[in-house]
Amino acid sequence: MRFRPCIDIHNGKVKQIVGGSLCDRGDRAKENFVSEKDAGYYAGFYREAGLDGGHVIMLNPESSPYYEATKRQALLALSRQPGRWQIGGGINEKNAARFLDAGATHVIVTSFVFKDGRIHYENLEKLVREIGREHLVLDLSCRSAANEGPAKGQPGNTDADQEAPKDKKGNGYAQKPLCSDKSYYIVTDRWQKFTDVRLCPEVLEELSAYCDEFLIHAADVEGKAQGIEQDLVRMLGSWKGIPVTYAGGVGTYEDIRLLDRLGQGRVDVTIGSALDLFGGNLSFEEVLRCCRDSGR
Repeated sequence: MRFRPCIDIHNGKVKQIVGGSLCDRGDRAKENFVSEKDAGYYAGFYREAGLDGGHVIMLNPESSPYYEATKRQALLALSRQPGRWQIGGGINEKNAARFLDAGATHVIVTSFVFKDGRIHYENLEKLVREIGREHLVLDLSCRSAANEGPAKGQPGNTDADQEAPKDKKGNGYAQKPLCSDKSYYIVTDRWQKFTDVRLCPEVLEELSAYCDEFLIHAADVEGKAQGIEQDLVRMLGSWKGIPVTYAGGVGTYEDIRLLDRLGQGRVDVTIGSALDLFGGNLSFEEVLRCCRDSGR
């Protein structure tokens, strides 16, 4: 299992937040940590540690007055460590190539592809034509319908009368995700809006034809450091496909070992709020040791 570093930027600052608290109105979020250091510092730190394959996430929408400050920080990180970072936040077919030119290896996309409660394959295909599948990461961040599902009749509802999500050919996906007692639905707009796309092995298989990796935040536990979403990780580990990185809820070294076991060694991890780098209790060096020792 690889440790994948992260730099989350909100309102022009490197932060760690509680994922489910993010709100575009007023650019608000419940903060776990706000750094006095810029994104370039963290990019340099991770470079010295020999890490790559991490992600820079811009948490402000383009409509935000903070967006330009957030983007400047993101570009600073890319410039300090070109060819090592993925970048996400407001990516579409018009700006994706610019971020690659600025030093990103991949762009990370959710809302441009998952809109109005469904998968927009036309937008997905535009991205692939523009930058190539090898430069695309799909962010399939999700929330449990049991915890905070949408209203009846809205995308993501689990009532029997809700139309099941369908693949590109119009075939319905499995009604119950394999290896899971919970239903997780992909969420967009910085984890604020449910789609009707249930995250399950069939969806992973369908979408893997369009991208190089998946990034999956368990948004209900993101930033809480109170344990991972075990059902979700078990399902991800049951699927044998392209690389998957999981984020959300890691708060102890045992959580890392549990994630490795449930993920069958196939699921990488990124950790934010729990790290001592961001005011948490987990030693960065010990986390790296746990990841290196995984599978033994």
